[in-house]
Amino acid sequence: MKLVSILQEFLVKKTKNGVPEKTIIRDKMKELKAEISEIEKHAQSVRVFEKVESLPEFQAAKTVLIYWSMPDELPTHNFIVKWSRQKQMLLPIVKGNDMFVKPFSTKDQMVQGAYGIWEPDAQREFIQKVDLVIVPGIAFDKQKNRLGRGKGYYDRYFTNGRVQKWGVCFDFQLMNKIPAEPFDIKMDKVITSSFTVE
Repeated sequence: MKLVSILQEFLVKKTKNGVPEKTIIRDKMKELKAEISEIEKHAQSVRVFEKVESLPEFQAAKTVLIYWSMPDELPTHNFIVKWSRQKQMLLPIVKGNDMFVKPFSTKDQMVQGAYGIWEPDAQREFIQKVDLVIVPGIAFDKQKNRLGRGKGYYDRYFTNGRVQKWGVCFDFQLMNKIPAEPFDIKMDKVITSSFTVE
């Protein structure tokens, strides 16, 4: 009953004009992403992943779950290819309501899966320990809360066990505060080109 009451509170939490705050944030971020140039996307990505590479947790990690970026996300392709020579890089796949993990090998062995997301064309799922997860999001805040696309795949995946979770995003995606519920899972770090929240 407690979870039901929490969900009910969330559903009635709307702004004055009747639109949920999360919807407003998602719409605003969509506008801002449409305005950022490819050059600036690349520049911010380089700075973010230079920070990631400098952190001891990343350096020690043998297995890293990361996302294969879509056009509206902080680019990851070069970073994944670069580190696939030294670490086991992993990518998410979606099946029904759940997210699973497959090993990345090369760009040539990728296929388009659910929601147009590219994923490894590997037969086997990766079921061993994941050392670090680098997570996309629509927005993050300075309390390390994450706002996703609303499907809940990462939240459900994170209930499977304790793992380091780092949110990465463009500078404008880091907000002072976003709506969060008690059942939402916080990041351990949020990294942008200009800020690191720990």
